[in-house]
Amino acid sequence: MTTALLAGIGVALDAALGEPRRWHPLVGFGAAATWLERWLLASPGLARRPVAARLAGVGALAALVVPPAALVAAAGVTGVGPLVDVAALYFALGARSLGEHAAAVAEPLAAGDLAAARERVALIVSRDTAGMDAGDMSRATVESVLENGSDAVFATLFWFAIAGGAGATAHRLVNTLDAMWGYRTERFRFFGWAAARLDDALNWLPARLTALTYAMLGRTRDALACWRGQGARWYSPNAGPVMAAGAGALGVALGGPARYHGLLKPRPTLGLGRSPEASDIGRAVRLVRLGVIVWLGALAAIDLARWWLD
Repeated sequence: MTTALLAGIGVALDAALGEPRRWHPLVGFGAAATWLERWLLASPGLARRPVAARLAGVGALAALVVPPAALVAAAGVTGVGPLVDVAALYFALGARSLGEHAAAVAEPLAAGDLAAARERVALIVSRDTAGMDAGDMSRATVESVLENGSDAVFATLFWFAIAGGAGATAHRLVNTLDAMWGYRTERFRFFGWAAARLDDALNWLPARLTALTYAMLGRTRDALACWRGQGARWYSPNAGPVMAAGAGALGVALGGPARYHGLLKPRPTLGLGRSPEASDIGRAVRLVRLGVIVWLGALAAIDLARWWLD
């Protein structure tokens, strides 16, 4: 079976079923990661020792990511390989979940129920939400959709195309560890270094392909200009191009100061034009969904070219 067909089946399963409500492998993985991190950092002061904490983080990363990815790779060369690859992609993709979380904010916002919208937006962003108005919540949700579209959708498809189910699995597990440990806090500054750096490396090319996808499907000239002029200003080397291009494609302004853990964090402005509204959340989701169709078409074209050359 071709890569495009397998990817299409995985995407269709995600669209039809969404994430499993019970017994999701990533839930168990997260529990294992939490236990291992607490066990390794139980020694007093270890988290503040750069070399020891980084070595512990490298070991934890390898112990958690290599065995599952190797297991999927080993199963992938058997007679049930295509089924394993499709299952791995289904569990790794987060396209439908992304849309559901976004809609859960957009709907109460459109209805004027700011209290309910604040509860929902708090589930998808790490910034303080108590004082957010409708514009703040719209901006935060659009940012989350664009950035997570790259991390949880397009990068997963990219690594599936490169290395099958094992590639999608490894990427999603590393991305999950970065989300858990990739903070510049006293506890994770050194321990989470390996997960954060590996996640940056794995997402570097997919992020730029995502930015190009957003630009192609929106206001192309504005998106490319924002990517070129603003992307490098952002504190994340991958989120910057993605969000700048996405903001330009949608014709909205993202970024700006935001409050985290009680402190106001200065952030550059990305994009151009007006501030986002509730309706722009759906536009961002549609941008990601159209991008998935484009990527599946590109994979089909690559498969066709390989067949023709053979």
